[in-house]
Amino acid sequence: MRSVRGRGLVLAVTLGSLILAGCVHRKHTPPSRVYYRGPASDHFDGQRFFNPDGDSGTGGTRNYHASDFVRIATGRTHKPFWPKVSVHQTVPPRRVEGMAMRVTWVGHATTLLQTQGLNILMDPVWAWRDSPVQLVGPKRVSRPGVRLSDLPPIDLILISHNHYDHLDMHALGYLARRDHPTILTGLGNDRLIAEHHIEAKAGDWGASFPIRPGITVTLTRAHHWSARWIDDMDRALWVGFRIGLPGGDVYYAGDSGPGDMRWAAEAKGAAPIRFALLPIAPYHMTGSQTGNHIMPEQAVTVFRQLGAAYALGVHWGTFELGTEPINDPPKRLGETLAAERIDPARFRTLDAGQDWLIPEL
Repeated sequence: MRSVRGRGLVLAVTLGSLILAGCVHRKHTPPSRVYYRGPASDHFDGQRFFNPDGDSGTGGTRNYHASDFVRIATGRTHKPFWPKVSVHQTVPPRRVEGMAMRVTWVGHATTLLQTQGLNILMDPVWAWRDSPVQLVGPKRVSRPGVRLSDLPPIDLILISHNHYDHLDMHALGYLARRDHPTILTGLGNDRLIAEHHIEAKAGDWGASFPIRPGITVTLTRAHHWSARWIDDMDRALWVGFRIGLPGGDVYYAGDSGPGDMRWAAEAKGAAPIRFALLPIAPYHMTGSQTGNHIMPEQAVTVFRQLGAAYALGVHWGTFELGTEPINDPPKRLGETLAAERIDPARFRTLDAGQDWLIPEL
């Protein structure tokens, strides 16, 4: 009984905070929540970012009612029970040199890419809940595939947007202090990160950052939305990444809904794509398909648009976010690959902690 009452108290406080934040949001965004100021563009109205291909996926009222937000935030979306997943945590090598490329899936979107003597980490999240507080919210069903302290020295961190399942300030702060990596992200997120005394470089879609001779990162368009709370909706930009590398580029879609399904084709560029990281879930948050995430079938379409040699399906099986069964995304991915006669060895999913040596082109 005490446990039930405790959970009820936490839930009541959480809901009360959400209501208060919602009231503040409707009247005024606090200055501390205005992360970016700049000229208007085809995806920034002078105050908030938006998807130029339509409102779906922006997190606005056209997609979610307040009750939907509360159900997702508190993990009460009437989804099937996800079992706990046993994970064999691994220790990646310190460096991978030359044209060799090693990919280790840590879990959800968090992935370690090692090549050219460079250690690149996508969306580092080691938190146990996808939530602003660790008392309520969608919880991990599996440990990270690599302990945070077992990561090799990280040279570059790519942060696609500021949702809690992609931006873990505790993990980011630990790595920033330990390794002093270059951190790249979309406009506005740099100010949010700076509030935690961490330096990051931010850019708009199309911005390029030289990393080393012959290695460049370009920010690409995604179809999504952003928020750390209710009062900062779409105040920071969501992005994908194209990493220009000798021997073939790497593309990370970040978190994206379908939208016009042209964002991947726009990111293709002239150089061949050796490897892509593509989200494959969740696709049912509170009912019909969400506009915020692509489905496995759409991920295969993106794979074809990119002309990628190999791809890894990410953003599934870690946090209980959607209503689909835990193994439904890789199952549907496999079925789609078979139907389109694509070798399943080219587009895989991994267990948390498992690595994959990507063949050269």
